[in-house]
Amino acid sequence: MVDARASADLHFAPDGRTLDGTGSKAAAGFSVRCLTNEAAIFAYSEFCARALFAPPQSPRWVESWARHCNPDVVVLSWESDAGGMAIPLEIVREGAFRIARFPGGSHANGNFPAVLGKSEFDLAGGKALSAALKAARPDVDLLLLERQVKSFEGAANPLATLASWESPNPALAVDLAGGFDAVLERASAKRKRKKHRSQIRKFEAAGGYKRIRATSRAETDALLEAFFAMKAARLAANGIQDVFGDRTVQEFFRDLFGAASEADAKPEFFLHGLEIGGKLRAITGCSLTPSSVICEFGSIAEDELASTSPGEFLFFENIREACEDDIAFYDFSVGDETYKRLWCDVETRHFDVAIPIGARGRLAIGLRQATNTAKRLIKSNEFAWTFVKRLRRAAAGKGKAA
Repeated sequence: MVDARASADLHFAPDGRTLDGTGSKAAAGFSVRCLTNEAAIFAYSEFCARALFAPPQSPRWVESWARHCNPDVVVLSWESDAGGMAIPLEIVREGAFRIARFPGGSHANGNFPAVLGKSEFDLAGGKALSAALKAARPDVDLLLLERQVKSFEGAANPLATLASWESPNPALAVDLAGGFDAVLERASAKRKRKKHRSQIRKFEAAGGYKRIRATSRAETDALLEAFFAMKAARLAANGIQDVFGDRTVQEFFRDLFGAASEADAKPEFFLHGLEIGGKLRAITGCSLTPSSVICEFGSIAEDELASTSPGEFLFFENIREACEDDIAFYDFSVGDETYKRLWCDVETRHFDVAIPIGARGRLAIGLRQATNTAKRLIKSNEFAWTFVKRLRRAAAGKGKAA
């Protein structure tokens, strides 16, 4: 069994050569540390107090995920005279391999490690990270850092120099420059305004509507409970695995959004809901950065009002509010969907970093590359992607019949 209290401190010369344990950072050029004990999350939180990081790499996200979903969290840190970087990781088993990845798995998108100052990072730094991880956790086969952004809030991602391949799915966003009227003019203003007025009339006829923003733990719990039910029904209908279905994942989101609602004047994680006729019909969960609102997830109720597109209505109001708050971008995050394309004028591609820790890691990378290539080919072919979605729905229908 791996010693959960283990850690590794390595020092490197400017050319990447390993120095002995007495080498100082100044003499070495840079140093790398891998913390795996209880102090790892505390040290990461202290570093983040001075650093820039994406929402899924926030201390609150990492702490909550470790508390509810996977306590096996380690932190890789890289430091030089010019700057530093810290990468939170969870250790998971995927099939025959043990992988170190960003905490949150598929829920963590638009990833960006915690960065301080100017990090002159290169291939030698990547080798140093893998060496430190191997020294502290020899059971790990692969360091896999997926769905990363190349830049965040004006800062370059040091890990971009290690990019292995492009992530299969695009990320879509709306440029809010010029305010809400300008956004509408760039995205079929007449049609959107007409539909919005029509929706209001239908909602009023159904008993009235109310847009809700959760401001307490009780309110976040209520909205999340409704969201989990909505999402489960929609995913089941389309034959897709419910990534929100696990109880521990649900507790993670309750803790994440609940704590943020109580602790922050401008919560870094927040929920909106659309209530029609006294019932929640659409819900979105978002994160906040200095320049963006990022929609992390959303869903609608599959009921008699689903045809009125309550989700589109909620996005209309959410984007309007973001404009009023002088936000630069409304980000729909990863995934190419029609409802996103109705708004979006910014498309970006994330990148993945895969660093093998030994021969098993190289095998894992080969399998991952094959899977990603297949996904990209299918999703880039409209006929093939439509066919796959039909098969999913058909399989879901047969499952219900059985």
